[in-house]
Amino acid sequence: MPLMVEEAMKLLCSLSEARKMKAAVKHAGRGALVTGAVAFVGGLVGGPPGLAVGGAVGGLLGAWMTSGQFKPVPQILMELPPAEQEKLLNQVTAIVRHLEWTDAVQLTMLVMGSEALQERLLALLVGYVTKELQAEVQYGD
Repeated sequence: MPLMVEEAMKLLCSLSEARKMKAAVKHAGRGALVTGAVAFVGGLVGGPPGLAVGGAVGGLLGAWMTSGQFKPVPQILMELPPAEQEKLLNQVTAIVRHLEWTDAVQLTMLVMGSEALQERLLALLVGYVTKELQAEVQYGD
């Protein structure tokens, strides 16, 4: 049976929910910009001591900004544009094409019953999130 985009997304969502996967996109560029801007303003206002204080404060603020907000991977998957979901569909299809199933529920049960399939799909998902979305993946609560 051909796999549809919605079914592939449901499968990946079920798998990532079971592993309690979250991802955070780091905003390193924005943090560096804030650090530099605060250091610059500190230098303008307080001269060399202001530059030092501004750099320290800006560095802390920049580090806080780049820590990232973690979102559940299922939420990220459902918010992907259709073209990206299609890309994932093609990769999932390559992994599950040998299985015989009638609906998304049965496919999910087959995958959840096979540690090897789970590991392959998790590797695909982690690879996609880290490479394509440039995010950090975290497991558990």
